[in-house]
Amino acid sequence: MKNIYVACFVFFTLVSCDSQQLEAPEPPAYVQPVPDDWNLYQKNRQAEKAKYLTENKIAFSWFVDFPFSETDGVPYILLKLLPVIAPEHWGSKDNFLDAVGLFKDERAPQYPIARGVGISAQTRGTNNTNIDYASFTCAACHIGRVKYKTGKTDYIDGGVNSEFNIVQYRVRVYKTIQKIIGNEKDKNKQGALAIDAFLSALEIKHKNEPDYFYRNYKTGRLNFDEIYEKSQVALFRKKAAEVIPKFLQRAIAEYDGYAALLAKNYSQVIPESIAGFPGMADATGISTVNGYVAAQESFIGRMFDHFFLPPKPGITDFMTVWEQDKRKARWNESGDALINGGGQWNGNIPIPMYRNLAAQLTLGLENNDIRVSAFAVDLLDGLPASVYPFEVDIDLAKQGQSLFKKNCAQCHQPHNGKVYTDIGTNLNRSYVVNFLIRKAAIDGFSKICSPDTEVRMGKDKEKPCAKFDGVSLAEKDSIIMSPNNQHHGYNARPLSGIWAQAPYLHNGSVPTIYHLLVPEERPEVFVKSRLDYDTDKLGFNWRKAEKNSDGYLFNTSLMPSFSNQGHDKDILDGKHVYKMDWSDDKSGALSIIEYMKTL
Repeated sequence: MKNIYVACFVFFTLVSCDSQQLEAPEPPAYVQPVPDDWNLYQKNRQAEKAKYLTENKIAFSWFVDFPFSETDGVPYILLKLLPVIAPEHWGSKDNFLDAVGLFKDERAPQYPIARGVGISAQTRGTNNTNIDYASFTCAACHIGRVKYKTGKTDYIDGGVNSEFNIVQYRVRVYKTIQKIIGNEKDKNKQGALAIDAFLSALEIKHKNEPDYFYRNYKTGRLNFDEIYEKSQVALFRKKAAEVIPKFLQRAIAEYDGYAALLAKNYSQVIPESIAGFPGMADATGISTVNGYVAAQESFIGRMFDHFFLPPKPGITDFMTVWEQDKRKARWNESGDALINGGGQWNGNIPIPMYRNLAAQLTLGLENNDIRVSAFAVDLLDGLPASVYPFEVDIDLAKQGQSLFKKNCAQCHQPHNGKVYTDIGTNLNRSYVVNFLIRKAAIDGFSKICSPDTEVRMGKDKEKPCAKFDGVSLAEKDSIIMSPNNQHHGYNARPLSGIWAQAPYLHNGSVPTIYHLLVPEERPEVFVKSRLDYDTDKLGFNWRKAEKNSDGYLFNTSLMPSFSNQGHDKDILDGKHVYKMDWSDDKSGALSIIEYMKTL
């Protein structure tokens, strides 16, 4: 059971999870002004983001290209052999991972695999001391795309990859394994079948396509040339008897663990859940599957394995992760509690370093490179939101600004750590962390990155978990994850770049801002994960197109956790009424929408 407290973690995305442990006075509502010249403002915002990424090139590279572990994950050569063995379960010849929503980034056309997959040589360098491993990077979830009517595609760095389907990746790996092992139950014989299958595929593929694995990819510090590829192939053959059976049994265990999660929390939607929901994940469930799998190793663990899975279904959309400084928690005067945080769906990991580690630990790797999380802290704190890429009616936006200030700004402001329990949304996601999961998370985080943990960041050695905002974290393990009763609800996030977060609510059950403001028109079924945009209603196109197979149908009535109810009734706070249902004033809703485009 050694991995239970290391791997049993709670959240999947590299998102802000700030929460307050004490109530703090509400700050005055902040309202961003509307620019007079939209085109100039748009160009300046685009230039600002480009400059920021250039100035933070190293941190961005770790966010985009670096895997979560140098010595663990999927052997890279094995990963690229999956479509050779079972092409029917994978995508196109140019990008077999498009079947699970990972795309080739046109800004790095020579990269030998899809964006969002890192190769361990990025960390190790090309000294060929070990085989290359692959794992997902932060970019898998947090570089999105938007398509224009012209056919052009833009990338949304720090946004949402609404196409990525992590469940379908694991399912396709499992189906590939099943093709290899058939009905064989003996683990030793399974391993022998897998070794033979992968080495046979390697022999044929490398002979016919000697640059298949690395495509002669070159960067400033990496040169995956013919010599490097031959060395890696030789190393993989040498280690095949060790690494292939390990990969096989791990993939089978992950699939079985996911099946247990479905049986416990998703029994009414098992077929849909096995297909996966692109752009969504039960982050807590997927994370704790690792603890569940580890529990199978002992008799005591098997007795209590049920408790390593969340008590409720908690599926949510991925989140935009920019401008973390607006969601940053602050210390109280005595420096023993965090206040005025906020930003993630229910906000219970207030320290950025640990919420980033939560995303890494979802994969269940033995050896996590905590520098990925540390560089992400540096990058995301000030990463500008992507500006709305279409036209804006400035006069209408100015009308909407006053309505937004009156009805929306008090909640959707920077550093509002309040957890809202009364807006009518399904609360399952906010109840997924029980006592055992919280304890496992705190113990695991502390073990992997304690205040004394030191790593090399560039030329210097640093202790990324020693302090937060200038205050020592020594003897403060309990604040790594807030007590359960303090996050039974959802945060109201600042709305920077809100256009790119669509669809809306924590479970992505409302396709556009218009449908959020006019609840009587919310569709029960709509299309998610399309990349073209509905500029009128502010959201990605949600209608099913006859000649467009992009996206998938999302049915909000399948189970309570998918419900599109909530944020749909006016709220009386003292003498002030916050208008949330604009069904009787659709022109007002449209002006608010126009204003929100400018955020």
